[in-house]
Amino acid sequence: MFSQVIAYLLIGLFSILLLLKLILRHGRYNKSTLIDNKVVIITGGSTGIGKACAIDLAKRGGKIYIACRDEPNNEQAFEDIRNESGSNNIHFLELDLASLKSIRKFSEKFYKLETKLDILINNAGVLTPKKQLTEDGFEMHMGVNYLGHFLLTNLLLDMLKASEPSRIILVSSVIHRVCSLKHKDLMSKQYFSKYRAYGMSKLAILLFTKELSRRLKNTKVTVNCCHPGLVNTDITQEIISDIVSKIYSLFAKTPLEGAQNYIKLAVDPNLESVTGKYFEDCQEKEPSSEAKDIDIAKWLWEKSSELVSL
Repeated sequence: MFSQVIAYLLIGLFSILLLLKLILRHGRYNKSTLIDNKVVIITGGSTGIGKACAIDLAKRGGKIYIACRDEPNNEQAFEDIRNESGSNNIHFLELDLASLKSIRKFSEKFYKLETKLDILINNAGVLTPKKQLTEDGFEMHMGVNYLGHFLLTNLLLDMLKASEPSRIILVSSVIHRVCSLKHKDLMSKQYFSKYRAYGMSKLAILLFTKELSRRLKNTKVTVNCCHPGLVNTDITQEIISDIVSKIYSLFAKTPLEGAQNYIKLAVDPNLESVTGKYFEDCQEKEPSSEAKDIDIAKWLWEKSSELVSL
């Protein structure tokens, strides 16, 4: 009798875990949309979600620029992308989002190489356990996740406008829902918590999406934002224990599953005129009320422009 109860409990637990796994890992883009000859930039495209996205978009015919640091350290990643996609149209351009100088240098070089930019995917991000500063003195999460992409996107806007219809994809996180932007402590000088700093940077990205879409209203350049979901990547493995890591990996999405939002926003013909929206699991969702606040979005834009000397 006791053994039967245990068996039923285990079956019930397994069923719950399986259901949880299905809930956390659903949402796919299943169309075979091609993007022949379209030029794509993916920041942080040598690992994790960015790498999976690069492989998929290369298979669809895109000319892919991987924007990341340290080309020698990423040679195997680029070889993997070429082999798995079957495309040689994969290119590397050095970019360090923790350096405004590097971002400007990247932009200048890209303008010399290309005459158009069809898709910009701002994928790169950091989640660090300790407080760190960028080369320019910004708190690392706000500096890399948000301000670096803010500057990069603005520097590439002329080319995006010249390539209409074109698309910008930004990456936020569901954690933005429990965060608030600290106007007087944007760089976490008064108080630092890795989750608070990370959350503020992801909320800032949503506010950036809103304000940029407003400024691009009379163009055919769209900008949308997404939460990739709980994904098993290098970032998550760095901040969780071995035991938690094993449990997490049972439910977390693979990098390819996490990339589905990016792919949909980048290529889906039905989204050609959709802009200023937030997506989870390939579905449009409502972000937090603060993420939709026009006044905060305008303030953040002006403050960001000042910080990066735009």
